[in-house]
Amino acid sequence: MASELHEAIFMAKQERHKNLFLNYRNLNSFPVELLRDEGMQFLERLFMKRNSLTALPDSLAQKLPNLIELYLHSNNIAIIPQAIGNLVKLQSLDLSDNALQVICPEIGQLRSLRHLRLANNQLKFLPQELGDLGELETLDVSMNLLRTLPERLHRCLSLQCLTADRNQLHCLPRQLCLLPDLNELSMAANCLTSLPLDLGRSMELQFVFVDNNAHLKGLPSYLYNKVIGCSGCGLAVQISDVKQLSLTLGDVTVPLPSEVKAIGSDTDHVLPLEELACRVLHAAYNRTSKDVKFLTPFLLPKSLLDVVQWPLGHCHRCSQPMFTVVYPKPFPLRETALAGVHKRTTVSFVAYCCSSHCLRTFNLQG
Repeated sequence: MASELHEAIFMAKQERHKNLFLNYRNLNSFPVELLRDEGMQFLERLFMKRNSLTALPDSLAQKLPNLIELYLHSNNIAIIPQAIGNLVKLQSLDLSDNALQVICPEIGQLRSLRHLRLANNQLKFLPQELGDLGELETLDVSMNLLRTLPERLHRCLSLQCLTADRNQLHCLPRQLCLLPDLNELSMAANCLTSLPLDLGRSMELQFVFVDNNAHLKGLPSYLYNKVIGCSGCGLAVQISDVKQLSLTLGDVTVPLPSEVKAIGSDTDHVLPLEELACRVLHAAYNRTSKDVKFLTPFLLPKSLLDVVQWPLGHCHRCSQPMFTVVYPKPFPLRETALAGVHKRTTVSFVAYCCSSHCLRTFNLQG
């Protein structure tokens, strides 16, 4: 393995490669061959995913000054050297799935940085200097221990996608509403109790995901014409030895979703009852409809039967069908030009799928 590594680096130096792939090399330390003499002044992309690196050298920027992309996903890196700020040409930095507890303020000196991924670390806070990254388009800080986001983040005027799923966020800085190019905001599985009232006013913001925020009681009105994720499980499939529960309806025995046996647990995220009911009906319908001799036991209106038969999509984590978690959207007619003409108020229910961004709208008269 060592000889292959030396040969790969030697060939890259001899032929002045711009890309160097050192993934899956079982590296415990940064290869000294990359740092000898003048280093690799011509290297632009360095891939070192799935190794066992614990630190980065202080001379990284000096020896690899023309790096544009640096991928260090899935290592054991605990500290980023302050000299990281000298990689002035860096556009993509991936430090996901490491052991980072702190991000040094010097990261704000990477003025060319466009994509920063810090997911699945142990970060409790982010430096305010992130707001100095004026070219930043993508920021992923999912699966950390964050309680707040930097208020100066609103100065990242090029930010288009902000992902902070599965942290401990209780609120969002109102300044995020000022981001002019923000298109997707994902805050699933946090501790949010409210959202800034101005969130969604920007025409650019189209996708907002707030799945599994148990204490979130409402949404700002500006979000009602956006695509909102509100029913995804947000968790990977867990295999359990516990016997799966089932429901007997006449001659039909329908297995219940695995979430049912987790009700009451503080550690498990339980889906809304409407979603669980639709999944049970969906499973029963698919089972019985294959037998032409068996009549479906469910006396449902055709509109509801269509909903159960055709899911809006499937969860991207557990592949379960997604149905009709809805938010009511009332339009009081007294506030419109038709006030006094109609006696009924039209209510629109919008159902969203967490994974495929599907959208259905049902207009009801009430």
